Amino acid sequence: MKKQTMPLEWKNFTLKILDQTLLPFSKKYIVCRTYKETAKAIKDMKLRGAPLIGVAAAFGIAMEVKKSRAKDYNGMRREMKAAAAALVETRPTAVNLKWAADRMLEFAEKNKERRINSLKDMLIAEAVNIMKEDVENNKLIGKYGSELIRNKDRILTHCNAGALATAGHGTALGVIRSAAAAKKKVSVLVDETRPYLQGARLTAFELSEMNVPNEVITDSMA
Repeated sequence: MKKQTMPLEWKNFTLKILDQTLLPFSKKYIVCRTYKETAKAIKDMKLRGAPLIGVAAAFGIAMEVKKSRAKDYNGMRREMKAAAAALVETRPTAVNLKWAADRMLEFAEKNKERRINSLKDMLIAEAVNIMKEDVENNKLIGKYGSELIRNKDRILTHCNAGALATAGHGTALGVIRSAAAAKKKVSVLVDETRPYLQGARLTAFELSEMNVPNEVITDSMA
């Protein structure tokens, strides 16, 4: 199994986002240093997938917190709310995005008596926790879901619900990832998934990295 391509990386208070519009032909990362840059990446579909954009939103707010010059909690909260609103507006129907933004705001409110610098550190750590929890939950889905897969099964997928749609491992495709890691021999029929071709471009790409045999089919063949 090849090394898994990660959809984002948090390092030195910046967010590196894999430009998924270029896959599978090119791997290029966009560096986001502000919530506005993160919001633009989400709006432009540079990253997609409900869990992933939720994680990105949390880091977008964390970056706003890091650079905030507010002297008190109320000032910083106003900045956080503005960042959260801008991020949620990019994909207003995305449940995970609003959930992550609300979680960051609620966490700040619960800890508002802390000194401002301490609260900043705690909020950045909370964004990291959101990312880690997503990966852990995905691995649990993979663990239990893979028990339902038998050796030599042939599986049909639609769209992309893999590591590229999450902080890592994947949800539905994560089940196949876990099955492959358990040495189960499976093959996959991949719906192309129009109009963005998430299946043909992304799911087939991930399966190939896993060394799982796959074949792209048109949506009408499913």
